[in-house]
Amino acid sequence: MPNPLANVTVLDLTHVLAGPFATMTLADLGARVIKVERPRSGDDTRAFPPFKDGKSAYFSALNHSKKSIALDLKAEADRVVFHRLLARADVVVENFRPGVMERLGYGWSDLHAAYPRLIYGAVSGFGHTGPDAKRPAYDMVAQARGGVMSITGEKGRDPVRVGASIGDIIAGMYLTQGVLAALYDREQTGKGRKIDIAMLDSQLAILEHAIAITTATGTPPGRTGARHPSITPFETFHASDGLFVIAAGNDQLFEKLCICLALPINEDPRFATNPARCKNARLLKRLIEAVTLDNTTAFWIAKLGAAGIPTAPIQDVAQVLKDPQILARKMVVDVLDRNGRHAFTAAGNPIKLSGMEDRTTRPPAPDLDGNRGEILHWLDEAEAR
Repeated sequence: MPNPLANVTVLDLTHVLAGPFATMTLADLGARVIKVERPRSGDDTRAFPPFKDGKSAYFSALNHSKKSIALDLKAEADRVVFHRLLARADVVVENFRPGVMERLGYGWSDLHAAYPRLIYGAVSGFGHTGPDAKRPAYDMVAQARGGVMSITGEKGRDPVRVGASIGDIIAGMYLTQGVLAALYDREQTGKGRKIDIAMLDSQLAILEHAIAITTATGTPPGRTGARHPSITPFETFHASDGLFVIAAGNDQLFEKLCICLALPINEDPRFATNPARCKNARLLKRLIEAVTLDNTTAFWIAKLGAAGIPTAPIQDVAQVLKDPQILARKMVVDVLDRNGRHAFTAAGNPIKLSGMEDRTTRPPAPDLDGNRGEILHWLDEAEAR
């Protein structure tokens, strides 16, 4: 069975993270992704450390399985090649500041008129409309302005950025969803659509409990560290050798937790319901830790896990990469070099589809302009048919 996007060709004009993350996902689902890069320098992340054998691990983790051609979209000869690519593509994706593609003559209205089936995906800091559309943005700007930083960190301390670049990554995920929806719509209508994704919009879209709390109470939530503001107990706890997580998300789980801890407080009015537990969260944490400090994280994870209570160790990335569950799900993959040997490690494809091979290796990330001959040959053959 072919991969679901095996017949889809994507022109990837993106750089750094949000766009490349989206096109990497499309490549994992089988799409042919042709990375159209600036001559000489290419994607900015080619210069991001750390490096191995002169190649960026960051770039390789996000751009494996793609092909590269370097084109100067202001040069007439390269514009001819780009139009040949556009005529064969299903999707074009860009993450320039709004207005750049229009100045080049490749904005949505231009391309839709010339190639009505072409799907146009754009991701930017603030989107293509609104008073701040043309302002620049990076991940931290989106996290700060989008409200995520205001709820991240310890109470009474300065706001902190989420460690993963979710300003970019969430926008990339929404861009992927938009492309898939547009591909489905084109099957019905025969027409392409424009997808306009803003990093700022994407941050707002993931603020679930924060929006609910703010609109219901009139007061925005602050930083609560590892604790969930609306569910208790749902945070980190100390054992004798470190921290671990307990997430007892309802009254039944809390009762099971009390039994496991030999802590008969589930009928105490201060803890009998989730609202009461939230009100008395600090006291409850002290009572639980008076028990958990007597044994190790491994002991409590095993005991609580056996009782069906959601729990977990707090693993660093090196531990995650060796986690048996992660490995069983093929979520750690080898990015190969030109000789088929391991070069880099990357995250696998979290979208598991029946009938699609879930490989544990990926082709190498392309050298800048490294596939020009192959791409031009493919165009020649396609145009000859």
